[in-house]
Amino acid sequence: LHRVDRRQRQMCIRDRASSVGCSEKENNPSGGTYMGDFSAPKLDTVRIALIGVGARGSGHAKQLASIEGTQIVAISDVYEDLVDRSVGYCKAIGNGRHADIARYFGNENAWKKMLSEVKPDAVFIATNWRNHAPMAIETMMQGAHAFVEVPIAVTLDEMWKIVDTSEQTQKHCMMMENVNYGREELLYLNLCRQGIIGEILHAEAAYIHELRFQMEEQERGTGSWRTQHYAERNGNLYPTHGLGPVAQYMNLGRGEDQFNTLVSFSSPARGRKAYAEKNYTADHKWNALEYTGGDMNTSIIKTTLGKTVMIQWDETSPRPYTRHNLVQGTKGILAGYPIRVALEGGVEGATDSHHRWAQGEQLEGLYNKYEHPMYKRLGALATKMGGHGGMDFMMLYRIIECLRSGSPIDQNVYEGCLWSAVSPLSEASVAQGGTPQKFPDFTRNQWQNTQPLNIIF
Repeated sequence: LHRVDRRQRQMCIRDRASSVGCSEKENNPSGGTYMGDFSAPKLDTVRIALIGVGARGSGHAKQLASIEGTQIVAISDVYEDLVDRSVGYCKAIGNGRHADIARYFGNENAWKKMLSEVKPDAVFIATNWRNHAPMAIETMMQGAHAFVEVPIAVTLDEMWKIVDTSEQTQKHCMMMENVNYGREELLYLNLCRQGIIGEILHAEAAYIHELRFQMEEQERGTGSWRTQHYAERNGNLYPTHGLGPVAQYMNLGRGEDQFNTLVSFSSPARGRKAYAEKNYTADHKWNALEYTGGDMNTSIIKTTLGKTVMIQWDETSPRPYTRHNLVQGTKGILAGYPIRVALEGGVEGATDSHHRWAQGEQLEGLYNKYEHPMYKRLGALATKMGGHGGMDFMMLYRIIECLRSGSPIDQNVYEGCLWSAVSPLSEASVAQGGTPQKFPDFTRNQWQNTQPLNIIF
């Protein structure tokens, strides 16, 4: 039975892969407005609703409530206790701004009622992956901007629907890739923009983070729904934390270059099955799963200009955390974990050639000279407010800042879809023995007219 089910899943993946490229959709405009550099009308006060206030969403609620110009107007979750917890957080923080928060809970569709009754300006979505697309789409159709956790969607069809809805409604839909706001990532973005490493030819990105302990969350929480994804899907299921920053370093999808094709391979699946057998009884539901998703997935993207990006994903193997965050140029290299730099001729005040890394205290001069202006402005506050070292707060602060000023958001809807598309494309490539998969052009060939992300002050 397991062998039959596995063959059926692989056939479904191949069927989905047969439409990769989506030329029919690329040649069929949505009838709306291109959202690459879109600016929405200014909002003096951003009326905010949240869907999903578990571990991730409750953090968003607290931080959004603390930002000037926000009003938390509604919170929805299946569980009443989670709604009450975040309502309490917001009321305690807002100096009276968040005194009247509507509460929605008790069933899977409470969020729909919230959208129709409250009519917020912006909705922050932090639910399980399969709910991201339908919630984001309905949010925009109800007249609000959608800000959704990673990935933006699970399938290519969902991503096209998100793009079309955003264009037709002229509402932002941003995937909240928080790592783009990390101090190291912002420094590297500035160094790349300043031409310090020359022409960028190659990058490496990863999300390697051993998370088997989440399998303890069996009724509520991340592990209760992610474990099934890990068991049933074989590819890179979580690409964007590593890919988002390097894509912006390289201006991928923004005027200069674009994703073209992807090949993907997975290692054998061993770790999850072994963990389940070791920690749970033979009749436990985790031991009833057939774990088909490889422990390590390695994918390589080739861009239209022939540049390469390697992406790895592993949430199973026992090893230290890393995102790689490596970018190679004709004049040098920037790399992460630990942060280190090598430049042709050496790093001023630290090294005398590219054969040695500058790292640790040796990078103080580089930070002094090239610290990202936005981090100079917000870094101390972001560090105090927390959230993955402050990157969460800086991301949310920037979203509100853009909405209040009527500026384009830092990550447009097409980037969210392009970065998330790695997952279904990698699944298709793995199922076909590493066959190259063509990226859809969600911009319908308008990416060439989209401005690269500015160095924000």
